[in-house]
Amino acid sequence: MPGERYSNKISARFWLTGNDDAYVGIGRITLLEKIQQLGSINAAAKDMQMSYKKAWRLIEEMNQFFDEPLVIKEQGGKSGGGTQLTEKGKNLVKEFRRIEKGLIEFLEKESSQCSF
Repeated sequence: MPGERYSNKISARFWLTGNDDAYVGIGRITLLEKIQQLGSINAAAKDMQMSYKKAWRLIEEMNQFFDEPLVIKEQGGKSGGGTQLTEKGKNLVKEFRRIEKGLIEFLEKESSQCSF
């Protein structure tokens, strides 16, 4: 069954949407979190069992959705470069998780009141 199991009796999915069919759901948010945690698109993709090409495509799409990028790549060098979230990216993750928390609380309450 598709959707996250947010409560005993209810599964659901949600997306933050924007103009031109832009959307961000749990998969894209998880990718952003992994990039922030691991500092690398490649490491994040591997951790999620996703190809680098797919991860990079998702990042490019997300960067185009917003008026400023969510992810920036730093050039290599002695430290090897890396990838980080911008403040806009960090704020998007934070907002998604805030909404998710409210959704979980709502669905848990509704689940406890279901008569089936």
